[in-house]
Amino acid sequence: MSKPEVSVVIPVYNEEEVLDALFSRLYPALDALGRDYEVIFVDDGSRDRSVAMLREQFQRRPEVTRVVLLQANAGQHAAIIAGFAQARGRRVVTLDSDLQNPPEEIGRLLEQMDAGHDYVGSIRRKRNDALWRHVGSRLMNGLRERITHIRMTDQGCMLRAYDASIIQAVLDSREVTTFIPALAYVFAHNPTEITVEHEERAAGESKYSLYKLIRLNFDLVTSFSLAPLQMFSLVGMGVAGASFLFVVYLALRRLIIGPEVQGLFTLFGIAFFIMGLILAGIGLLGEYLGRLYLQARQRPRYLVRAVLDQQSDKPASKPKTRRKKATARRSATAPEDRTGSEQDGDV
Repeated sequence: MSKPEVSVVIPVYNEEEVLDALFSRLYPALDALGRDYEVIFVDDGSRDRSVAMLREQFQRRPEVTRVVLLQANAGQHAAIIAGFAQARGRRVVTLDSDLQNPPEEIGRLLEQMDAGHDYVGSIRRKRNDALWRHVGSRLMNGLRERITHIRMTDQGCMLRAYDASIIQAVLDSREVTTFIPALAYVFAHNPTEITVEHEERAAGESKYSLYKLIRLNFDLVTSFSLAPLQMFSLVGMGVAGASFLFVVYLALRRLIIGPEVQGLFTLFGIAFFIMGLILAGIGLLGEYLGRLYLQARQRPRYLVRAVLDQQSDKPASKPKTRRKKATARRSATAPEDRTGSEQDGDV
């Protein structure tokens, strides 16, 4: 099978309510591009009818459809990497399955790649999300830009295009926790961003709760910078210096004014503040140590149960003819990522 120009990688997790709408819009949009393409769906351990629907779609369009079935839920970003490992195109586009990012926008990303960019990010024109998601996204964007060199206006939009060389660099990375848009940005030499449309979820519910979003942003911050540890060290030294001065001040007051009952509560307040600071520091240090522990275990990031695709082979009795057949292949790749429950769905 010849290599396509474009591979579209779509992670799927319990999306039976939206898949039919996705199929009806995705393939016409890609057909209209006039480019050779393949669509790689990665089922991330769905428990509904998603697998059956993906299999049916493969049977309808086997020449351009491939389906990767993961053995268990590994998380959105691990599922995308599983799709990267199967992608054959010179350019790879990632797309969420919930239709919040219209597949009709894929052509605009590819136009930017035609112009010479090797990484094309996207910015949602009008986000149809809750207010707390808007506020949280702005705060995390500001924090990330201050502690890393990664510049992404909208880190939650997964509609992005990558050159094959960047995809290979991502696959070669053996990091435990992988936020793909940020990691790919590190390898890009000519990145750009464009504004794309954003729609309400076609059906179903977001797989990202507030806790999962916090976990994802912890991964993003701690995977690309030591600044949090360094800042915490500076804060710790500042608090220690201020506490020493305050103790000297209290000692002088005791010598000059005498014992004061109110001073006891002041000391309690200071002690609780310092203890809270110490516990926060231990937690931050634990984040980094936990990553080292996961890295040292070297467990697979995901396991592939089967891959549905169409291959050509030559029967022994008819060497001049070629027939196509669907095959299911088994494989496993990559080091461990965080648990799938922390990185499922749309940001």
